[in-house]
Amino acid sequence: MQPSKVYFTDFRVKIGVSQLDKLERLIRTAGIQTIDFDHKMVAIKMHFGEPGNLSFLRPNYAKRVADVVKSLGGVPFLTDCNTLYPGRRKNALEHIESAYENGFTPMSTGCQIIIGDGLKGSDDVEVPVHGGQYIQTAKIGRAIMDADVFISLNHFKGHEQTGFGGALKNIGMGCGSRRGKMEQHSAGKPMVDANVCVGCRQCAKQCGQDAFSYDSGKAVINQEKCVGCGRCIAACRFDAIYSPNDDAVEMLDRKMAEYAKAVVDGRPHFHISLVMDISPYCDCHPENDAPILPDIGMFASFDPVALDQACVDACLRQDPIPGSLLDDNMHREGFVDHHDHFINTTPESEWESCLEHAQAIGLGSRRYELIKI
Repeated sequence: MQPSKVYFTDFRVKIGVSQLDKLERLIRTAGIQTIDFDHKMVAIKMHFGEPGNLSFLRPNYAKRVADVVKSLGGVPFLTDCNTLYPGRRKNALEHIESAYENGFTPMSTGCQIIIGDGLKGSDDVEVPVHGGQYIQTAKIGRAIMDADVFISLNHFKGHEQTGFGGALKNIGMGCGSRRGKMEQHSAGKPMVDANVCVGCRQCAKQCGQDAFSYDSGKAVINQEKCVGCGRCIAACRFDAIYSPNDDAVEMLDRKMAEYAKAVVDGRPHFHISLVMDISPYCDCHPENDAPILPDIGMFASFDPVALDQACVDACLRQDPIPGSLLDDNMHREGFVDHHDHFINTTPESEWESCLEHAQAIGLGSRRYELIKI
């Protein structure tokens, strides 16, 4: 198999040239115009950011991508699916309000915003996963599957379970309906170490299933209600919540790869990642910690697997930002160096199995040729 082509440009600009101009040049050089967009409906999948979070991609980037699609004859719309957890993106009405609050409107982006899995997160389509080992039919938001062309526009950052959130996570987890997200998360359910729990109740605030109760001030998880999303693990500042299933994160990664394959199979697709504001956790959080690594640049490819591999490789070559969570972890007593910035940030995370499995099922290749423009 030949290496996939991944195109890259940094954030440096000359006077009179904007980063948006560089983004357009990047995606045109990468070949987006080779897709037949003529009168085609084009889903641009991105994350609108949980209100309170400020590390999500600015709507200006979405507008430039949408403008390119329109110039090529396509009819674009921005889309994402509803969340499992509490917050302001768990149904379409609140989700659209959140998108508007964060600057994503038809006026600012030049296209409509459609929540992919409908009003309550139940409007989905069961899509066969060709070559899948864990998922027979992925539950994908109907509007996303109804589109003729699929484009992912991704903010590349850290993630508390999958190590980083890149193209595959934006596609696989992001396009899953609420039951699709439950299916991906169902491999492992966390437990509480009562000896460590301080009863701060931050875990309960993050739980969308009302699975937490308290016994003598200590958290208890109702395993029947829990869907294994893992947000409580990230919310706990005292490491009192853990996964007893050692392969739970690996299973999540593999299922996510299969969901991503279901989304893109059988239709034209193109992928863009902006490696900037590299926060330690997902943009789903209603806050964002300081970046752990310097801004790197913009990447584009027809191959989402190669794209993720190129982005993570670029990140691993960087030095941690002093004073960040990553830097703090590396200076803690007893620190064990995994020689991986994302695992050093959240040691319980894991990312490589997602790319390995994605390549194994034919979604793309981890081998790539990086073309700088």
